Amino acid sequence: MGYLLDTNIVSAFLKRNLTLNQKFQEVVAQEQEVFISCISYYEIRRGLLAVNATRQMANFELFLQLVHILLLDDLDILEQAAVIYADLKQKGRPIQDADIFIAATAIAKGLILVSNDSDLSRVEGVDLENWLLGE
Repeated sequence: MGYLLDTNIVSAFLKRNLTLNQKFQEVVAQEQEVFISCISYYEIRRGLLAVNATRQMANFELFLQLVHILLLDDLDILEQAAVIYADLKQKGRPIQDADIFIAATAIAKGLILVSNDSDLSRVEGVDLENWLLGE
């Protein structure tokens, strides 16, 4: 089993959320693999660059040493994203493309998606946890 951290979880980690950091340490101690999507990498990095947050950027660089980055280089991820988009659009409950790609990555790679975003609960087939709530 492995985990894919959503952007909001990475952000909370960088803000040193105690509940999240404790759960992260437990997962690492159990030798579970932890990943982030290249989408989350982009979202965090652009935000830090936009406000010139050099200390946070240094923390992000340290964080990146603890996780693996998954790229959108797999057609299974893109196919899953298209299915998620179509399903949510037909239901009249769309979500942001970034969230679709992150959820699709979790599904395609068989990972548990860790997020504090309730929109992701609309995605069928995604296994969700929220470490900010101690889950």
